[in-house]
Amino acid sequence: MRIGVVTFPGSLDDRDAARAVRACGGEAVALWHGDADLKGVDAVILPGGFSYGDYLRCGAIARFAPVMERLIPAARGGLPVLGICNGFQVLTESHLLPGALIRNDHRKFNCVDARLVVENARTAWTSDFTEGQEITIVLKNGEGGYVADERTLDELEGEGRVVFRYAVEPGGRNPNGSYRDIAGITNERGNVVGLMPHPEHAVEQGFGPSLDGRGFFTSVLRHTLESAATA
Repeated sequence: MRIGVVTFPGSLDDRDAARAVRACGGEAVALWHGDADLKGVDAVILPGGFSYGDYLRCGAIARFAPVMERLIPAARGGLPVLGICNGFQVLTESHLLPGALIRNDHRKFNCVDARLVVENARTAWTSDFTEGQEITIVLKNGEGGYVADERTLDELEGEGRVVFRYAVEPGGRNPNGSYRDIAGITNERGNVVGLMPHPEHAVEQGFGPSLDGRGFFTSVLRHTLESAATA
């Protein structure tokens, strides 16, 4: 299966994402921010980093990149898309996912191993997990606080579109001040997922805190195969 990984000027984790795709059995296809097509890929990853230097707002300029002119309608049509960290920010700026990501409430950059609880194992990117499962993957961001108005938050909760939540001890705080401890969400269809932590840094033994990140990539590969078989 061919998984596209977009590189914007300022992307840092595109090579890591491509490596994760290959480690889990897929073919990684490089997509450049200026590409006019998606090269026939079966899914797309928007990686972490600082696209266009994070000028204006994180992800605000990347949203208008030529490749996004193809990706946005494709995502709305069902193409699986995963936005990791800066990629999540690009997805919210593109209105493929609701809400926004703002400066961490403690005003410091995070670089920690984050414990997450899987809330939704029915998306294209999470079907190899089980709901209630706790996973540990890397979190590294300065603008990772997920925010939205109360109505949007209630809709996300009510529709089961909160995909990951930070595992917080009673009386504790999540790493960045995200409302309702939200670490990742999905769209109504379940093909677009965004999260702040980095699964691509947890796919190989001896590198990263766990192998828990593999589930993202094996999930989308299996989803793609099953979709092809029923087409």
